[in-house]
Amino acid sequence: MAYLIELKSFTDKRGRLTVMDKSLPFDFKRLYYISEVTGESERGGHAHHLTIEAIFCVHGSFTVVINNGKTREEFFLNDHTHCLIVEPFDWHMMYNFSRGAILMGASSTHYDHNDYYFEEPKIS
Repeated sequence: MAYLIELKSFTDKRGRLTVMDKSLPFDFKRLYYISEVTGESERGGHAHHLTIEAIFCVHGSFTVVINNGKTREEFFLNDHTHCLIVEPFDWHMMYNFSRGAILMGASSTHYDHNDYYFEEPKIS
């Protein structure tokens, strides 16, 4: 099941530096951004067979729904010093994006359409 991790962050008079050096439980192969989400739009709506993802809120806020077939949970992300680790078989969908929100994702694998499935599992 998905879980939050806190990233190392250092603050001084120059601002805050947040680092991901050896912070993620995987080596990432792909980075992506989602921005300019409008209205009631939803993103995601899928799960992966193999891929692990880290989802970061770089700016603004949004909600992530996770459903692994046993538990359905929502995570509200609005702090760039935390990220949500989404494990294989965690169906996920993002919604409730604030104006100007930016989501950054890191994936453990390169893009492969065959790694995706789209049907949300029924809770057993």
